[in-house]
Amino acid sequence: MRTDTPLQPTEEKLIETDICVIGGGSGGLSVAAGAVQMGTSVVLFERGRMGGDCLNYGCVPSKALLAAGHAAAAARKADRFGISLPEPDVDFARVHAHVRDVIAGIEPHDSVERFEKLGVKVIQAAATFTDTRTVTGGGYRVRARRFVIATGSSAAIPPVEGLKDTPYLTNETIFDLTERPAHLLIIGGGPIGCELAEAHRNLGSEVTLVEAAGLLGNEDPEAAALIRAHLEKIGVTVLDGALVRQASGSGGGVTLSVETGGAIQRIEGSHLLVAAGRRANTDGLGLEAAGIETSRTGIEVDAGLKTSNRRVYAIGDVAGGLQFTHVAGYHASVVIRSALFRLPAKADLSAVPRVTYTDPELAQVGLLEEEARAKHGEKLRVLRWTYQENDRARAERATEGFIKVIALKNGRVLGATIVGRNAGELIQSWGLAIGQKIKIGAIASSIVAYPTLAEIGKRAAGSFFTETLFSPRMRKIVRFLAAFG
Repeated sequence: MRTDTPLQPTEEKLIETDICVIGGGSGGLSVAAGAVQMGTSVVLFERGRMGGDCLNYGCVPSKALLAAGHAAAAARKADRFGISLPEPDVDFARVHAHVRDVIAGIEPHDSVERFEKLGVKVIQAAATFTDTRTVTGGGYRVRARRFVIATGSSAAIPPVEGLKDTPYLTNETIFDLTERPAHLLIIGGGPIGCELAEAHRNLGSEVTLVEAAGLLGNEDPEAAALIRAHLEKIGVTVLDGALVRQASGSGGGVTLSVETGGAIQRIEGSHLLVAAGRRANTDGLGLEAAGIETSRTGIEVDAGLKTSNRRVYAIGDVAGGLQFTHVAGYHASVVIRSALFRLPAKADLSAVPRVTYTDPELAQVGLLEEEARAKHGEKLRVLRWTYQENDRARAERATEGFIKVIALKNGRVLGATIVGRNAGELIQSWGLAIGQKIKIGAIASSIVAYPTLAEIGKRAAGSFFTETLFSPRMRKIVRFLAAFG
């Protein structure tokens, strides 16, 4: 008679290392690559796809999809230049292939193979803290001198009645579509919602965007209004100040019950995208066992990105602050200085730019006008210049937009908003000005190539001095000096 011997649990292999990184997205990979190349031993846990949200579900695929949409939009607008083209024939399966090809081209840089070649021990599994300096996962028990949590964020699902039983997409699934949505409904009017609304509308979908507050509510209201006008111009139906009360549907379509101004209307579509904010990925990390405190927005960190467990850092989205890939990369540099070189390092986010990649783009760095007024009162100068007044913008028929610069009366730059063609590229010099405390006069006196869109910033900076240069007092001085020959 045969008897089965009970299987014994597999013993976990112990690894002792200098740095253990949890999360293989932008921030985690930057820490791992930097640390291992500086001579430390590094273990990296990643339970999903290397490259994280940005490469696989966020920045890269969304910009690839937007580029396809912009190409279609350019064909429709070619008549402005005397070129007549037919309505573009959008092959959505090929658009999907384009998006996947862009991701595939970047993947090797973030791959397991590359990081193992660098010397990183990559464990493709989730990691869980079992005490203040140990994590387990994938058959390993890892003890480290320092830990870096870089698990990112995922789509927050609002508590809408019926939504959990309704088929919906998030940024993690919408790029899997190989057929064009006939009518895409979007919950959320932030950057993700606006970008994907524009992309799908340009590619031929009907789009309805529903936002509970105001569209792009964290941005300059005047700039946000221009983006809204653009979306409506290309045919997106925008409902802001609208609350989604109920969702229903099946594979054949979805329906939203939306309250606007006290009235309920039913909106029917073929697909539903939820883009109503983000939540930090902390589930399953065993943070209590490690003595790591959290808040509603994510893991609590100090100015140096250390958690309540001084051996553990948290960076990027999971740290509950600004949720941008470039912030995660910047956080990584702060951690490298602190953990490897034991140098005092603090994260300074005063000059972090952000961009919404619609066309026109909306870019912001530093303080918004209302934030600056709340902090500095009336000690401000608000400098403006429009794309309409720029020769390059006129040549390219891209005159929609403006720059707004907020400065103190002593010339210190506090913030800048640009809405228009290539705003994401133009904002960088203003981030440099804020971060390095470069005053407005240096920008006004810089030499900018003609004709370029960059002249918009120089012209705005120059307007800081207009009142003084062309004042009655200055005219008197010039006339007085002229009397001497």
